[in-house]
Amino acid sequence: MAEVMHFTEEEFDEKTAKGVFLVDFWAEWCGPCRMLGPVLDQVAGEVEGKATIVKINVDEAQGLAKRFAVRSIPALFILKDGEIVKQFTGVQDKAKLVREIESV
Repeated sequence: MAEVMHFTEEEFDEKTAKGVFLVDFWAEWCGPCRMLGPVLDQVAGEVEGKATIVKINVDEAQGLAKRFAVRSIPALFILKDGEIVKQFTGVQDKAKLVREIESV
């Protein structure tokens, strides 16, 4: 089963330069973010081999959050080869996320 990855701000650009990624900007103190966690675990299993799920803690990666213009969390971005192709805010359901990832 695929795991949700955690990237640091320093390694983010290099690791997301090639491939498809669902990036979740979150924080430990965020209730909706905690609700989304198990959904992302399930999504990771469904899209294994097609995409990588990455969590970015906004408290630890403030520069990335600013660069992505994150105003509220959870904020989700689908990246393809380092470029944003889709974005969502708030808790999303598994089926929608899988469908959106597969459409990229």
